[in-house]
Amino acid sequence: MKRLDQHRCVQIRKITILPLIFIICVVGCQTANTSDTIDSKTKKYQDFNKDWTFVLDTSSSYTFQNYNQLSSEKQLNLPHDWCVDAPFDSIVGVGKATGFLPGKGIGWYEKEFTQTPSEDSTAYLVFDGVYNNANFWLNDKPLGFHPYGYSPFYYDITSALEDNTNKVTVKVDHTRYADSRWYTGAGIYRNVDKVVAYNLHVPIWGVFASTPEVSAEKATVRIETTVKNNFDTAQGTLLTASLQDKDGKVIQETTEKISVNPKDSLLTIQNIRVDNPKLWSVEEPNLYTLVTTLTQDGQVRDRQQTMIGIRSIRFDTDTGFYLNGKNMKIKGVCLHHDGGLVGAAVPKGVWRRRLQLLRDGGCNAIRIAHNPASNELLDLCDEMGFLVQDEFFDEWDNPKDKRHNQNERQVDYITRGYGEHFQEWAERDLKTTIYSHRNHPSVFQWSIGNEIEWTYPRNADATGFFNNMDWKGNYFWSEPPFSTEKIKEQLATLPKAKYDIGKTAQKLAAWTREIDTTRPIIANCILPSASHLSGYAEALDIVGYSYRRVLYDYGHENYPDKPIMGTENLGQYHEWKAIMERPFIAGTFIWTGIDYMGEIGEPWPTRVNASGMVDAAGFPKGSWHMMKTLWNPEPHIKIATQQIEKSLYEIKNNEIVAKKPDGWKTALWRWQPVNEHWNYSPGEIVAVEVYSNCPEVELFLNGESLGKKKLTDFEDHIYKWGVPYAAGELKAVGTSDGKSCSEDVVYAHNEPTQMQVTVDKNELSADGYDVSHIVVQLQDVNGHPVRIKERKLTFTPEGNIKILGVDNGAPDNVQTYQSNTLMTHRGRALLIVQSTAIAGDAKIEVSGPGLSSQTIELTIKN
Repeated sequence: MKRLDQHRCVQIRKITILPLIFIICVVGCQTANTSDTIDSKTKKYQDFNKDWTFVLDTSSSYTFQNYNQLSSEKQLNLPHDWCVDAPFDSIVGVGKATGFLPGKGIGWYEKEFTQTPSEDSTAYLVFDGVYNNANFWLNDKPLGFHPYGYSPFYYDITSALEDNTNKVTVKVDHTRYADSRWYTGAGIYRNVDKVVAYNLHVPIWGVFASTPEVSAEKATVRIETTVKNNFDTAQGTLLTASLQDKDGKVIQETTEKISVNPKDSLLTIQNIRVDNPKLWSVEEPNLYTLVTTLTQDGQVRDRQQTMIGIRSIRFDTDTGFYLNGKNMKIKGVCLHHDGGLVGAAVPKGVWRRRLQLLRDGGCNAIRIAHNPASNELLDLCDEMGFLVQDEFFDEWDNPKDKRHNQNERQVDYITRGYGEHFQEWAERDLKTTIYSHRNHPSVFQWSIGNEIEWTYPRNADATGFFNNMDWKGNYFWSEPPFSTEKIKEQLATLPKAKYDIGKTAQKLAAWTREIDTTRPIIANCILPSASHLSGYAEALDIVGYSYRRVLYDYGHENYPDKPIMGTENLGQYHEWKAIMERPFIAGTFIWTGIDYMGEIGEPWPTRVNASGMVDAAGFPKGSWHMMKTLWNPEPHIKIATQQIEKSLYEIKNNEIVAKKPDGWKTALWRWQPVNEHWNYSPGEIVAVEVYSNCPEVELFLNGESLGKKKLTDFEDHIYKWGVPYAAGELKAVGTSDGKSCSEDVVYAHNEPTQMQVTVDKNELSADGYDVSHIVVQLQDVNGHPVRIKERKLTFTPEGNIKILGVDNGAPDNVQTYQSNTLMTHRGRALLIVQSTAIAGDAKIEVSGPGLSSQTIELTIKN
């Protein structure tokens, strides 16, 4: 046993990196928001999201003393993002960063609650994320200031409590409304909990479980529990750790008698052996429940439940990644924190649908770009079986440009981001994130930074790619023009700035290892040829390459003892091909899984960065279908069409060929523009692409075969036909060993006369959180999907539900999200509704001009 304060740094166990292998065994867990009430002194987690008042000061002229003079106060429940409530605005200069939803101003949140202070209890407020630069008061007494918008934090509010009624006030300053390169949202956009505990208790984030050994036959669960004593006298207690299976059966438990000095904390380490454990994996995300209990004289003083998953991870410099001893590829995508039409305040059900779409496409890993995730998202990744790279920062010592990510580092007031707080706050934000997230089984990597090198100019200059008149080439596809010796010489002689990237990386890595040594440290390196020599890579356990798959062999040859992998890459076949050909590359994270707001290259009215495999409304694109054929072993086939002159192809000698034969090898973020319909002019040549993992595909037009082709004949992994258009049905049939394995059909459709309306959940919980997604597809009289005719739809709800918003997925759709009407795009539309706290029946009527209306019925249950 060892005495410590919870926030002191404790190195529990050091990772050993052998010359060729990097091994980590971990059990992850997360603290549940509820715990069984044993007696009045047991810790209680209370949902603190309901019944807040909010007012927005767009003039930024009010203070804590007079903000209550503002009008337009409204009642709401958290999480809340005020930016997404506003209409899109074509602001010049910063709209590309904000997604044209700036949300400039200062938001004031206030909540009254009843809590009588007690001499033997301690109370906390726990915030999972507030964006950003926020001040907090309780009963007019300052609690503190928190600048970072993504890190979790809490306040001990015990001394500020008053009898009966108390009031908490939060000021969120979003006057720096373009302080990031992407849409941030603004407000208390993640969950808040109030925690009341007996003075002898396990503090917030005070349990950590890991596994020093894991096999199919047995596992050892190492449990580190901090017990805090806020009494003026020493306290003895029984500390029990009990491991339960999914049915509540106790697998094993251990109890230790401990004594904690007054006003002190004690760290206790216990071990539990598990025979024949059910391991957590991406295929079977098995979870256990760890119950931690403090007992005095037969009374339970504290009890909390933690979901844990037993698993081991290993990175080998020659053979890649292993989960539970099984070699596998990381099939990952990068995700920003917005949820489309809901902004940054993303309900859990919205994340669940989005993750399921990615899972259906074969994805098994998520990189949270470029900031810590919400605990709710990590809960889902635990449950659904996604590996997670949790990233701390996008800015370090120096700022990044916010006006579409150019090279300049000029920053004015509205674009001043986290860089101005980094020196003072980085250690706290990094460590609280680890304390809060370190126990999720899904989290398998800590990333200390994203593409930081640009902000230290000497690193870019040292590579020889830039400011080098003797070099002619393309940075994406060329190896460094300078040798490793030359780069090292450049780094030694080029002028140094105030801050050094290597020293900062070493500092961040050291802080990470003080808290957790059970996961590897990685970073997303955009200039790895310099990062390997600047001291940056020395701080890392694994080096992530950003858009540098051309350097995989270079990195492995020059730095054979350092594992490398792709951490930000293109959703194209050439990226995955490079990984499959190299066992030493563990996998990739594609940019991006889903379209996100902000960081826009196109002019207004584009509102999203459309690099996603799935659009903002959750409709898959061509890249999703391509990656599914590569990542998911199940047979899959998808037809895409395009006018030949608008396609990547041309007709030569009656054959369809690429206009640029090697163009696929350097395809970038966006998938080529293709259609999902069969409506063209009679006789015109149509380029038909078929994405499939079937060894052979035969194409039929109105039942007549247009020939059977083999996948091995297409270097770019795309089947192709040039087809003279004729109205009717175009059908692709995939075969394997002579047997049909998958098929897809597109039709020539008529005017829309009806709708196909689908809903993912007909039954919602009456908790004010649960959501249902209603998807509409226009159809013609034959029931065929209509993709090129649009209609304005109206959604009319009745009952105990509310509309969260509408979207159609089009990048240039700048209609206000909070509406009950929407013009379709490609004949599709999405509506998201949310339950209230009242049970009962609800329904939504969907109607549109010339369409037969439909009604969706929902049940809201307690």
